[in-house]
Amino acid sequence: MISKLISPIALLALLAGGAATTLYASNQEEAAPARPAPAAPEDVESLDAIIAALYDVISGEKIGPNGENQRDWDRFLSLFHPELGRLIPLRANAKDPENPKWQAMGMEPADYVTMGKTWMSSQAFYEKEVHRVEEVFGGIAHVWSTYEGRDGKDAEKPFLRGVNSIQAMYDGDRWWILVVAWDAERPDQPLPAKYLPGAEKR
Repeated sequence: MISKLISPIALLALLAGGAATTLYASNQEEAAPARPAPAAPEDVESLDAIIAALYDVISGEKIGPNGENQRDWDRFLSLFHPELGRLIPLRANAKDPENPKWQAMGMEPADYVTMGKTWMSSQAFYEKEVHRVEEVFGGIAHVWSTYEGRDGKDAEKPFLRGVNSIQAMYDGDRWWILVVAWDAERPDQPLPAKYLPGAEKR
């Protein structure tokens, strides 16, 4: 079983082993992928709705050997812009806390689905937003979304926390997620009080 002390960021990086870069390069050489299934209108009618749908669709019990508790990946894909959507987990080199360095691993939503099916088969995972800093101008939005991850729907304490940096756009008909970049809390990188529940939302 994969240790609960390893965040989904590290899990994705370990499972990818450079695969995300390879997948991205190979996808660029192929024909453009088919557009995802249409999103449910209630998932994309507002910024609040699409953020709630993002957290909801990746959360659930451990995926069983016969596909029990499988996530609705078509719904997940429908939230992202079909040409521009990206997910970018960050990994930090904690060997030198005085001079930390980060690495970004970019992937398309379909790559996340492939890897998510693997590590979500190892344990339950429920992620929820606990605080938000939001900025909107015209058709663009940035959401600084503090998250908590739990290994059960009713688990008392999270086993990880961090921040999702979500960029989204409104095209006049619906909202699209453009980018989700995230970094996890660590002993040498605690979440500041201004990003925790109880802080004033903006």
